[in-house]
Amino acid sequence: MKAVIQRVKYSNVKIDGKTVGSCDKGFMILLGVIEGDTKEDADKLVKKIPHLRIFEDENGKMNLSCLDVGGEMLVISQFTLAADCSHGRRPSFIGAAKPDSAIPLYEYFVESLKAAGVSRVETGEFGADMKVELVNDGPVTIILDSKEL
Repeated sequence: MKAVIQRVKYSNVKIDGKTVGSCDKGFMILLGVIEGDTKEDADKLVKKIPHLRIFEDENGKMNLSCLDVGGEMLVISQFTLAADCSHGRRPSFIGAAKPDSAIPLYEYFVESLKAAGVSRVETGEFGADMKVELVNDGPVTIILDSKEL
């Protein structure tokens, strides 16, 4: 499972011009579920992400977590994180988990963030054509792979 975490001032996701999810100060997370991922992969990411100390303290040092600052999260499904670009110029997405296994893991990840104490967690719509807007704060962008944790 791969996650791209962006520290944001705010973020929102729209489908057909209608906002379906948003967050204020916190993280916008692009989540890619890879074939073979399990709940254990989601658990590894959930154990790490809310506690990443990438918010500034009173001295301007990245020393506070999303939980410390009462941050919110917007989680967007992103199968293209499974892209294999090793051959040619057209990415292959064969490594992305199929919807029947990816959707339950995506939903488990979101519910686990809520259970971990994140004040507000919203989502886009799995498989939809979404338009994501955000103001990256910093910018700060962290990439995590559950297989490397």
